[in-house]
Amino acid sequence: MKLNIVLVEPQIPQNTGNVARTCAAAGTRLHLVGPMGFTIDDAKLKRSGLDYWHLLDISYYDCLTDFFKEVSGERIGAGDGNPDTSEYDFYYFTTKARRVYTEPEYADNSYIFFGSETKGLDEALLCRNPGQCVRLPMLYGARSLNLSNAVAVGVFEVLRQWGFPKLQNYGKLLSEEN
Repeated sequence: MKLNIVLVEPQIPQNTGNVARTCAAAGTRLHLVGPMGFTIDDAKLKRSGLDYWHLLDISYYDCLTDFFKEVSGERIGAGDGNPDTSEYDFYYFTTKARRVYTEPEYADNSYIFFGSETKGLDEALLCRNPGQCVRLPMLYGARSLNLSNAVAVGVFEVLRQWGFPKLQNYGKLLSEEN
């Protein structure tokens, strides 16, 4: 099973590095959509991802229109470049959603989207796809969670639903080796 994480216009290299590390450890694919607030060779980005970069499946796009064209083909990217993606397994994490992120049954090859730390996902995209918008419950008055924390919650909910495929889901204490 394959899960895709899409970061749209991330601004903080440490958050993106943490997300990259989560994706590497969880076996998920990472899509970075620009413009970004840093360059991919940023030292803070690399340090946050530690030595997991060789485990990462990552793709880069100049803008969201390029992402939709490449990932979904010309059919979805046609017209104004702002497709209605509700027929696809695209889920948009946003504080503006009415549904909770645990409600959908995530299919193989799902894409979960997260917006920039400063502005989230474009409201026009959300309005075109209200049934695909999901939220993390929070106390009233809290604006949002940290981007890398929100991604981790989303990733592991999908993987939980799938039974954690290909992941080592057990450990062993040193005292158990005898």
